[in-house]
Amino acid sequence: MKKIGILVAISLVILSVGFVIYDRLGGNNPVGIELIEAQPPTLSGKTFKGQPQNPELGKTFQSIETLLSLHPGKKIHTIYFQEPGGKLDTLEVFVGLDLPFAPSDLETMAFSESRYLLATIQGNKWVMPSPNSIKELLQKEAQSKNLELSGIFIDRITSESEVQVIAPVK
Repeated sequence: MKKIGILVAISLVILSVGFVIYDRLGGNNPVGIELIEAQPPTLSGKTFKGQPQNPELGKTFQSIETLLSLHPGKKIHTIYFQEPGGKLDTLEVFVGLDLPFAPSDLETMAFSESRYLLATIQGNKWVMPSPNSIKELLQKEAQSKNLELSGIFIDRITSESEVQVIAPVK
């Protein structure tokens, strides 16, 4: 009986420490969602389509990170058109910066919508909510405000500990 009590006490201590660490990393931070009455930013970047382990994916991100160093204050944006279920499935992602005029070697992605929902997620990358749970939160928020989303979700990486998701409203 004593062994069970000790085991329960140790388990409670481990769970408590785990919860405190999770909380300190931002795991319990609420996701802020607001309606922005403005057009989503025009993006300039590159689209990658292929398998996730393809070295071209890394090169695509590196080229945009290099461009980022030339434009201080700009942020990297990603749009996943097709997410892979596994390593051998196809991924289609647009990686870009919020530049109104694209250099000649980049694609421009402009949005006609005049407003969007903006979700702000703060915390360590290890405890941030999954992209699907953020999409669900945005869809619920849109329903509660009688809004229809376009179906595009733009991830904006603002810092190591903050990501924003832009969901244009039709």
